Amino acid sequence: MDFMALFLAGGAAQGYMTFLPFILIIVVFYFMLIRPNQQRQKKWQEMLGGLKSGDKVTTTGGLRGTIISIKEDAIQLRIPPDNVKVEVVKTAIASVTTQEEVK
Repeated sequence: MDFMALFLAGGAAQGYMTFLPFILIIVVFYFMLIRPNQQRQKKWQEMLGGLKSGDKVTTTGGLRGTIISIKEDAIQLRIPPDNVKVEVVKTAIASVTTQEEVK
């Protein structure tokens, strides 16, 4: 009976060892791919929430302009040099290019 108990305990440990590489791969994928993407998404959402009139922005389409007004889901931009007014969806804003004042 002691031999059978040792055999079963060893088999269970070996079973865990076969799944260990898969678990490690999942952990590596989480920290290398999923988590950084979640952090980038959170920063982008914060940037969209902090937009205000007068900010200079760049859209995902490459348009650069100054925010004139902000609606719930859209932003009105003034595009130089002819001061053309364009309305874009908020989610089309890729980055804010307004230079922050150094204090």
